[in-house]
Amino acid sequence: MEAGSGARRGAGRNAEGPLVLIVDDVEDSRTIYVLWLKFSGYRLAEAENGQEAVHQAHLLLPNIIVTDLSLPVMDGLEATRRLKDDPRTKDIPVIALTGDVLPEHVEAARRAGCDLVISKPCLPDQLEDAIQRILGAQEPGGDRA
Repeated sequence: MEAGSGARRGAGRNAEGPLVLIVDDVEDSRTIYVLWLKFSGYRLAEAENGQEAVHQAHLLLPNIIVTDLSLPVMDGLEATRRLKDDPRTKDIPVIALTGDVLPEHVEAARRAGCDLVISKPCLPDQLEDAIQRILGAQEPGGDRA
């Protein structure tokens, strides 16, 4: 479910803002991030599980995906592997949010293709900063952060 763009807080974004796919099975968590990022000028889409995330990513081709790793139906690691193995979605950056930040779990996330692993709880402004760093690093001229 894609939401329209909200008020712009950050400078340097186009009028429509990048599309962010938020994947979390906890509705309250999704809502917090969606509202914050929408207010900050991003467009948003949501998914409740890894299978839905893969489907949404193929359908919408978001600029970036933020996913919990512990998900029903298909976990975030498998969803990320599938996205990174698909030519249509392999270049979409993936940020993993997890409460499990033991070194072996972080390494498993990186092997699956996650570009960044952030520990939970993660405040919305911290997530926005990470999104800006990753998307800014993809722009000509490098990182904005």
